[in-house]
This record gives sequence, C-alpha cells and structure tokens, in this order.
Amino acid sequence: MLCSYHNSAGTYRTYKIMTNENAMTPWGQNEKEKWFKEQTIKRSYQDEVVSKINKFKNDFHISQYGALSLNTLKYPLFMIKTKNFDPSKKTILITGGVHGYETSGVHGAFLFMEKYVTKYENVFNFICIPCVSPWAYETINRWNNLAIDPNRSFYKNSPAEECKLFLNLMSSLQLDLLAHFDLHETTDTDNTVFRIALEKRDAKNKEFSEIPDGFYVVGSTHNIQKEFQKAIIDSVRKITHIAPPDEKGNLIGTSIENEGVVNYDMKKLFLCGGFSDAPYSTTTEVYPDSPKVTDEICNQAQVAAICGGLDYIKGIA
Repeated sequence: MLCSYHNSAGTYRTYKIMTNENAMTPWGQNEKEKWFKEQTIKRSYQDEVVSKINKFKNDFHISQYGALSLNTLKYPLFMIKTKNFDPSKKTILITGGVHGYETSGVHGAFLFMEKYVTKYENVFNFICIPCVSPWAYETINRWNNLAIDPNRSFYKNSPAEECKLFLNLMSSLQLDLLAHFDLHETTDTDNTVFRIALEKRDAKNKEFSEIPDGFYVVGSTHNIQKEFQKAIIDSVRKITHIAPPDEKGNLIGTSIENEGVVNYDMKKLFLCGGFSDAPYSTTTEVYPDSPKVTDEICNQAQVAAICGGLDYIKGIA
C-alpha cells in the first residue's frame, strides 16, 4: 500500500505501509544475504575517514582497536585520544558513524577534534571514535552487513561486530566518563528506505512518524538532564533551526521534554548513548535534507552541540 505525505520541510514524500494482504514472514539467513549482495559501495571509508585520521597523528594519540571481519584491511577501527591524557581529569567521549549513513556524525566529530578540542582539553580528556560502522559508511546504510541495526545492539556479546569491538574497547580503558556525545542524523531515508526495509526484515508494521525539520536531541529517561540538553539546543540554534513538534506535539512519535528534546529508555533499547553511566549523555539528531541547511551547517551543528554541552558542564563544575 502506498501513502504520501508532506514532511515538516514541505517536501512531498511517498512511502509504503505493509497490510494484511501483503504480509510476509521475517527474513531468514537467505533473505539477509540477498539484501547484503544488493548493497553497493557509494563512497570510500579509506579516502574520507582513514585519511583524515592519519592527518591527526601529530596532534593526537591514534590507536586501532579492531577491524571488521568482513574485510580487516579495508575496515580498520580507530580511536583518537588527546595527548595530554590525565587520570586526574574527567573524560569526554564523542562517537560518530554508529549509523554509517549519518554523515555529519562522522565529519562533525572530525571538525570538533581538529578545530575546537584545544579550547577544552586543559579541563577534560577526550576520546573520539569517529566512525563506529565503516561498512555502513561506505554503503550509506543504517544497518551493518548482517542487516543488524548497531544502535539497537550495544550489549554484551552483541551480534553486531561494530558494537562488540566498541564495548570491548571501552571496557579495557576502564574510564570514568563524565559525558558522552553520540552524533547522529535523521534523514528522509529513515522513512523512504530504512523503515520499509525494517518492515520487510521483521514482517511487522512500524508506526509512521514525520521526519522533524531541524535539529533535536535525545536524552535518557534513566538520567534526565534538562539544563544540559537545553544548553545544547541553545548553542545549536546559533547555527541552525531547532525542530518544531509535529501536529500531535511530538518528535519522532515521542512526547517532547523541552524544545528540541525528547527522552528514550536508552538502556532498554541498547542504544550507544545508553551503554555507559556517564552523568551527561546526549544523542544529537541533525536533519541534512532540510532546504535550510548545507553539509557544512550540519557539521557545525554537531560541533555546536558538543561545545554547548561542554560549556554547561564547565560552568557547573
């Protein structure tokens, strides 16, 4: 069944809804392998990500914490760490590319580390994982190569290799994280591509919600930090617009905590933003398909989110 709508940016979109007439069975291994073979390389992780990491070697400690078994040479995984790492200082974690298709998460993380981290590294230690899911980055996918959503898979013995390697790294570092900024995007393809694929994979209808036109953040119901999230929103609004609520007063089907802020049970959903007990945690969501933004604005919005959060934490420390 085909349905159409105007998203909050005024763009006309068509999407599919499963009905009883076209009900299917969940994907098995054959269907997942078929899906994998249909995916194509659309950009280069080596050229766009690894090459940038290599340029940081003089300014940061760079270490490889694993590689995807799909192709260990093509998909190494890297951690960037500030050189003046001091056990007496609190540590800030920045992650990008958990969903590989969310471009500004990766390049916003790079931009912060390249041009803004020096403003804060006298107060905090920084660890940055700029691209958690390199195969998904290359194929511009929400899922990994096994048709698993990494951002629902951050738990012990995860079936998503990207998550397992990340969690092993974090466990080995034994850090007391003060804050975690997990950088994401919400795109039109969430409805036009990935929602449809999810319905097919699971053979279940997925409730439709509009893609918000603008920036918003997701906090944790386990640790609601209203002023911290507000500081992020206030910082980002200097760069780009904040997502308004839909006609039901929601964002992505969730009631609003504050302007541009919703809260999820991050631990129950096994989201990256819920893997730790950091006192301050936020998941950013940029809308790159808005006619009001450019790629550079999206990257700068991610940076503004980090800076706004850090300025708040510094102010109350």
